Amino acid sequence: MSEPVTILVADDEPSLRRVLSAILAREGYEILQAADGEEAIELLRREEWGASAVITDLKMPRLDGMGVLRRVALEAPDIPVIIITAHGTVDNAVEAVKAGAFDYIEKPFEKELIRQVVAKAVKQSEAQRHAPRLPLALGDTKAHGRFGLVGDSPGLKQIYAVIEKVADTPSTVLITGESGTGKELVAKALHEHSSRRNCPFIKINCAAIPKTLMESELFGYEKGAFTGAVGSKPGRFELADKGTLFLDEIGEIPVEMQVKLLRALQESEFERVGGIKTIKVDVRLITATNRDLEKEIKAGNFREDLYYRLNVVPLHIPPLRDRREDIPLLCEHILRKFNERLKKQVDGIDPEALERLINHSWPGNIRELENILERTLLFCDSPLIRVGDLPPEIGVVLSIPGAHLATASPSLLPGMTATDRTGPQSLKDIVRAETERVERELIMRALDETSGNVTQAAKLLKISRKSLQMKMKEFGLRERE
Repeated sequence: MSEPVTILVADDEPSLRRVLSAILAREGYEILQAADGEEAIELLRREEWGASAVITDLKMPRLDGMGVLRRVALEAPDIPVIIITAHGTVDNAVEAVKAGAFDYIEKPFEKELIRQVVAKAVKQSEAQRHAPRLPLALGDTKAHGRFGLVGDSPGLKQIYAVIEKVADTPSTVLITGESGTGKELVAKALHEHSSRRNCPFIKINCAAIPKTLMESELFGYEKGAFTGAVGSKPGRFELADKGTLFLDEIGEIPVEMQVKLLRALQESEFERVGGIKTIKVDVRLITATNRDLEKEIKAGNFREDLYYRLNVVPLHIPPLRDRREDIPLLCEHILRKFNERLKKQVDGIDPEALERLINHSWPGNIRELENILERTLLFCDSPLIRVGDLPPEIGVVLSIPGAHLATASPSLLPGMTATDRTGPQSLKDIVRAETERVERELIMRALDETSGNVTQAAKLLKISRKSLQMKMKEFGLRERE
């Protein structure tokens, strides 16, 4: 491992603590040990919530496993919590998973099961730490977006409209979009604005589950179904009963499992691995992928019948480069969050620096924007982020004088008066119109600098040739002979 990964083990039985710590230490993890829940929370705070996973016994003095789960969910939701339970308290552990625990392990446990569950938790933790999060709310949330999402661009407005129409229906939704665009946020919004909001929201990252374990993860297993199955265990479909199941990276599910998933969707029933009893559930399924599933179908990697069953409501999230007018608002939200988290006091972004952020290509989307701003804040010692504070990958853009003022959020630009912020048009109309003007002038300048070579101009603008041609058509700019 390039960086040490820390696991916290909380159990009031010293012998069990030592056994778990030894198993995980041999896997290369750094271990923290706590004798009860209160000590566990103290250690996590001392480590500034830097642990990649928490393993906690359900029954402990001072603060029990559910208490630990609630505290971690409140203060560090990115840290997965694994519950250890005795045979007689399995129902409580299942309720803990429905309440947000990553998984549970029943005593007595197999070493290999511990290794597998912790490895999955760590993988999810690392992904979550770099995923886009719900930003802190501002005073007037309606002015900045809806459903916990940030932005007022046409692309996001379409998403708001779809969420409003389909959130409270049983229809399956397939969310597509590049990595880092916020697909999980949209899935949560669909759940939280439905009549299922008070029931479980169970999520699985299919890319983090080994293919050999996919069936047991989805549908559960019975005691003795395979080596290490020392007891029966419900799968994610069962845990999501009456609620929502979110399958992220659905394109990673192996073809042989796709048949069983299709049957579960069509019939709302399944059997656990090694079981004969048919289990019926009421689950609303939401899936997401950054792959082109139609291409995967042609390549034989994805079943066409499953695709049509999942794609009842398609919902595409545009990449950040296609909604640049949302970047100032996103920056404002992210700055507020990281100011609090990093105990900084950065009041805004210099116009030239904001212009560079707006015109960056953002291949990593919102995830990359958060990464850049967090890194910038760490080393910024002034109340204003300037060009020199930005990392080198935020390179020089084709600058049009005044363009940054057109697309900037008022609260990010120092020195503006109330008169400057008002006018006959609304701010969003001004932003849209000025964004189009800036885009047109940038394209014209790029074409001039490349003597009309569309391919070279696209490279200079850091967009695809097709995107540039579409923009040229939109602005009435013809390719030169």
